[in-house]
Parts: sequence; structure tokens; C-alpha cells
Amino acid sequence: MSKKKRFISLLALLLALVSFFNLAGAPSVVPASAVTTSSDVLEELKELENRSEEIEAEIEELQGQLAGNLSELKDLVAKKDLVDQEIVMLYEQIDVVNAQIDACSRLIAEKQEELDAAEERLKQLQADNKERIRAMEENGELSYWTVLAGANSFVELLDRWEMVQEIAEADKLCMEELEAAATQVAEAKDALVKDQETLQAKREYMEEVESTLEAKREETDELLIVMKEQSDEFEAMIEESEQMQEELMASITFKQEEYEELKKKEEEEKKKQEEANRPSSPIIGGTTNTVGGITWTMPCSYWRMSSPFGYRYHPISGVWKMHNGVDLTGAQGTPIVATRSGYVTTAAYQAGGAGYYVSINHGDGFGSIYMHMTHYIVRYGQYVEAGQVIGYMGTTGGSTGVHLHFGISYNGVYVNPADYINIV
Repeated sequence: MSKKKRFISLLALLLALVSFFNLAGAPSVVPASAVTTSSDVLEELKELENRSEEIEAEIEELQGQLAGNLSELKDLVAKKDLVDQEIVMLYEQIDVVNAQIDACSRLIAEKQEELDAAEERLKQLQADNKERIRAMEENGELSYWTVLAGANSFVELLDRWEMVQEIAEADKLCMEELEAAATQVAEAKDALVKDQETLQAKREYMEEVESTLEAKREETDELLIVMKEQSDEFEAMIEESEQMQEELMASITFKQEEYEELKKKEEEEKKKQEEANRPSSPIIGGTTNTVGGITWTMPCSYWRMSSPFGYRYHPISGVWKMHNGVDLTGAQGTPIVATRSGYVTTAAYQAGGAGYYVSINHGDGFGSIYMHMTHYIVRYGQYVEAGQVIGYMGTTGGSTGVHLHFGISYNGVYVNPADYINIV
């Protein structure tokens, strides 16, 4: 599948998702009126998460394609770098060829000056020896014998022979000088022609280099255009995938919030319904004891009193301190009942101390407290009867074993529970 088709597929999936969950402006997925229970929302959330997984798979495939695009873009960048280096080298080559052309031009100018000077010297020599040269060309060696033949005596012959030798030497020097001048002119012309040919070749090579440079410029311009297109496509696809993910996550977040809100309301409604339908906690009759006309109920069945009221060596802190109650050991989960009727003033948890505990105000200055429960089943402000179960024996908080810490207070001061209930 091509990148374009894959991208269109992703967009189509996103549009379907938007259409299905009404993602228009706000991250609303399903109209509130259509939601009846948290189970419905949970099913929609699962479907949305399944769609999320599908889109994630599509995006992973798209990212692989984008990685390929990025690799292609890197290859283009590397290719452009090479072309740019070639262009730099071509510019350097043009500079070198220009310098060579300039040197050839100056050399040709010098050679032209040398040629002009040689030709001028040749012309001057030809002009200076014009008559003698003509005579030499017409008479050749005959003129020498004519001079010798005109001698009237041997002495005159010797004089004329010496003169003839001088004339011949002068003629020889003249011819050599003319031949040297002519050779210099010919060589200068040859050198000039070669330099002109070299210059023409350099100029033609310069045209080829400039043509190559222009082609390289066009190539790098095309590469820049392709790179820009690749980069724009890459960025657009990244932005689209990120937008799809953001919108999908917004939908999931909204649906989760909707689910949690509905679930919370349903749990609250269920709790209210259970409380409304729950029968009163059972009243367990225990041993009772009447003191000053007030009847006290034993708070639980127990095995023994492990720690009495008063100062003791604390088993956890390791110091002597006041123990404001009695510790009654028993089995885990043993029911705990209110020692007298009254209103619950505390039903809470204290870490490292009382654990789960309940306190009751009996309304005549007396109060009672029950600590280290596994949990309690009453709430703050609730009225309880004497002997009504309020929780269960445990070992929460600062406790070394399963037991109930039971305390009685009068006008805010703790008193010995053994003075009010029959502890054996």
C-alpha cells in the first residue's frame, strides 16, 4: 500500500471514529441521554480502546513509511551535498581555466610582439642588403670569378683573391643573418599559432565547464524542490498522526471520566439502597454488670486480659507509660459490641496507633472506645444500642497481636474498665 493510500486509510478511520463518537468541538463521544449505565459506557470504552489499538497499528506502519521517507530525504541531502561540492570544484576549475586563458592571452601578446620585432628586423635586413642579394641571386658564384679574372698581375690576383674572400665571408654572414631572422620569424609564427590554438581549446573547455556548472545548478535546484516536497509531506504526515492520537486520547479520557463518574454515582446509589434495606445490626447479649444503676455490657467474648489498666512497660515503644484501657485477646473477627447505647462520635482509621477504631458518647458523661478492629460497620453520628455489633476484633494499627483495646472515660478522663464490667 502506498504512503498516500495508507494516509487516506488512516484519515478515513479517524473520520469514522469522529462520526461514531460525535467528536465535534468538545471530546464528547456518546450523547449523555444515550448513556444508561456504567456498563454501557464501559463497553463503548472497550470498543474505543480496540479502535485505538487498530489506529496504533496503522500509525506504527505509517511511522515505518515515514522512516523510509526520512531515509530518502537524508539520501537527497547527501546527494545535494555532493552536487554542491562538485559545483564548488567547478567554480575552482573555472578560476584555474580563467587564469590559464589570461596567461595564454598575455603569452600570445608577448609572442606577437616578438613576431612583430622579428619580422621588422627581417624587413630591415632585406632592405639593407637588397641590391647585394639581388646580385647574388642573379650572378651566384660567377661574380667572384669575374673579379679574379680582371686581375692584371699575380699580386693583383692575390689582392683580388683576398677581397673576394672578404666579400664571400660578408655575403655568407649576410645570408646567415637573413636565414636566422627568417627562422626566428617562422618559429615565432609557429609558437603564436600553437598558443592561439591552446587559448581556443581553453575557451572551448571553459564553455564545457560552464555548461556542466549550469546543469549542476539545475540539478541542485531540482533536489531542493524534491527535498522541500519530501519535508513538507513528512511534516504533514507527522502532524496528522499526532492530531489523530491526541483526538483519540481525548476521546478515551472523556469516556473514562464519564465511566468513573457514572460508576461513582451507581456505587453511591447502591450503598444508599443497601443501607436502606439493611436490617439493624444484631444485638448480641453478653454478660452485663450494673454499677450505680447503670448497666454495662461486656464488649466481646475473649480469652484473657493481656494488659490491665494503669502504668505498664509498652511492648512497642519500650518505655513505661499509662495504659488507658484494658486489652482483651480473642480470635480474629470476633464481633465487638457497644458496651452501652449512645451516638458514634468517631469511626475512623489511625495509622500506627488505634488502627480501625470507634468511640461512642453515652450521654451522661461516660464514653467508650474500641481499637484495633479489622473494620467497623457503623458511621459517625449513628445511634447504637447496647450490645449492637459495631465492628470486629483484629490487629490493625500499633498492635502486636489480635485483641481489643477497650476503654471507658468519664468527663474526658479515662477510668479503669474493670470497675464497670466483669473481667475475669
